[in-house]
Amino acid sequence: MKTTQRTAHTSQGILFSEYALDATGVSMEAILKLFGEYFFQFCKMSGYDRMLRTLGGNLMEFMENLDALHSYLALSYQEMNAPSFRVERGTDGKTFLHYYSDRSGLCHIVPGIIEAVAKDFFDTDVTMDILDMNEEVERTGKKEHVVFLIVQRARGKMRKTKTDRLQDNQVIERDQEAFQAALLRMKKKYLNISACPVKKSHWDVVRSIVTFGKGHVANAFEPVYPEKLWIEEKTFCNAFPFHIVFDESLQVKQAGVNIQKYVPGLQTQKIQLNEYFSIIHPQIAFNIFSIREFINSQFVLKTRREMMPVARQSQPTLKLRGQMIWMESMQCMVYLCSPKLHSLQELEECNMHLSDIALHDTTRDLILLNQQRLAEMELSNQLERKKEELRVLSKHLAIEKEKTETLLYAMLPKHVANQLREGKRVAAGEFKSCTILFSDVVTFTNICAACEPIQIVNMLNSMYSKFDRLTSVHAVYKVETIGDAYMVVGGVPVPVGSHAQRVANFALGMRISAKEVMNPVTGEPIQIRVGVHTGPVLAGVVGDKMPRYCLFGDTVNTASRMESHGLPNKVHLSPTTYRALKNQGFQIIERGEIEVKGKGKMTTYFLIQNLNATEDEIMGRPKTARDHKGSTQEVSLPTTMLQGSVQPSCPEHASLASWLL
Repeated sequence: MKTTQRTAHTSQGILFSEYALDATGVSMEAILKLFGEYFFQFCKMSGYDRMLRTLGGNLMEFMENLDALHSYLALSYQEMNAPSFRVERGTDGKTFLHYYSDRSGLCHIVPGIIEAVAKDFFDTDVTMDILDMNEEVERTGKKEHVVFLIVQRARGKMRKTKTDRLQDNQVIERDQEAFQAALLRMKKKYLNISACPVKKSHWDVVRSIVTFGKGHVANAFEPVYPEKLWIEEKTFCNAFPFHIVFDESLQVKQAGVNIQKYVPGLQTQKIQLNEYFSIIHPQIAFNIFSIREFINSQFVLKTRREMMPVARQSQPTLKLRGQMIWMESMQCMVYLCSPKLHSLQELEECNMHLSDIALHDTTRDLILLNQQRLAEMELSNQLERKKEELRVLSKHLAIEKEKTETLLYAMLPKHVANQLREGKRVAAGEFKSCTILFSDVVTFTNICAACEPIQIVNMLNSMYSKFDRLTSVHAVYKVETIGDAYMVVGGVPVPVGSHAQRVANFALGMRISAKEVMNPVTGEPIQIRVGVHTGPVLAGVVGDKMPRYCLFGDTVNTASRMESHGLPNKVHLSPTTYRALKNQGFQIIERGEIEVKGKGKMTTYFLIQNLNATEDEIMGRPKTARDHKGSTQEVSLPTTMLQGSVQPSCPEHASLASWLL
């Protein structure tokens, strides 16, 4: 009834018990006993019910086989540190349970488990009292040794008076005498009949005797022993290749052939068993008295490395697992055992083969079955590792996908990029009204001639990074950059009514941002020209290898003319843009009539400022406000502003700006 997690669970249970003791006032012994009952129910629900029921036909057999169960579970849970149990039957009919454990203070769990087992499996009531508790110093250190007195009684039976019990005993004795007399008569009858082989066979007679009457098979069965053993010494040692016979002084009298092969010292006459072996389980002193006390336990012996031949001292020590049987007439102990091996790897490490193990020994099947289990566990572990690797790769893939999408959405509008990714053809769209902006750097050619290329790259990167952030602030679409030229559009690809106001605020922000970028030649802020025009365009995706979302139409040409005919640090507006911004809270002055290449004479305008927005709002910075005490504090920008000038930024542009910055 163990798992690898039991130690941790038990420690947690003890800690919980201490808290429960403080909270409820119940004794620690009572809490641990309840924990034992719960643990038994937990083991049943965890799939150990059938295994526990098959340990024995009564409570005594159940307790005697607990160590065997722990030994079996240790094959799967090799780190398990199980307690040890020993059942002692007293001369006066009393039963004693000896409990040994490396962990002190947990002995009160045992009555809870045993009493629950007795009620559930054997329909009996059990009381357990502690007779003795001490610490025994064994070879491995201190062990808690607790002796329990066990008293059993059938459930549902009322206490009887002394007279009633005496009468019941007399009736039982009379019934047993009558049954034995009838059984003897039946034996004589069937033995006489069996003299005639044609009427009944020997096995028919045995079957009739065993099944006669109401008694259980065990009550009627009597084993028959031969007058002498019909097996010679050589055959016995070959049939049981792993066995040792030793006397009260631990002197080896006899050994199986294979154990002699792997422990050559056993062929020496008059050697002591404890010279070549040490006891691993149960943890007792290596003498005949301790062995007889634990006669019902499974014994695990390990060879002493220093006693092995030099050629084998580098190999793993041989472990034997088996049963001790006391032969009273010879005053000797026989140890019937098998190699304790868990897998084919251990078999190879010990330089052994399956043929060394007797055919009747289930160790062969155990090794092969456990090898199959280990292979399945390894396969399961590999699947778990692959699953974890796939999870990590999937996480990294999602991160890379997000980066790719961010970059893709920076190059193309989101809905256009999604259509191209799905393999769809993107049809060109006509927009009846939008506002286009062009800008360039004044005297850019002269700057390039006087500077190193890296200085030009750094200047443009600083300027474009600031402009890109503004596209997110004012929700305008960046079309492209060519050299020092920067192009944006409002109202494309998502039509909005306030496209002119958005572009105008963006232009004002560009002019402010340009003051923060230094001319590498003069060391002074650069100067830019900005031109804006409003009108219809045709938009679509062109190219296959490097598709671009481009704008077509006379509006593009006119906007470019506004930029080329503008003045340094001025935002040059066309008449259509002026009409779109008129009465929208902007300060605009008339430039007058000028000659525009390819357009003839046009009356143009300069955008001065937004009368309803501060510089911080234009730049998308947190506003600073003063409270009534004169101190300043930062406040967030409003999501919308007058004239629709500042709108929430587009998510794809915001993510791109954060990635670029």
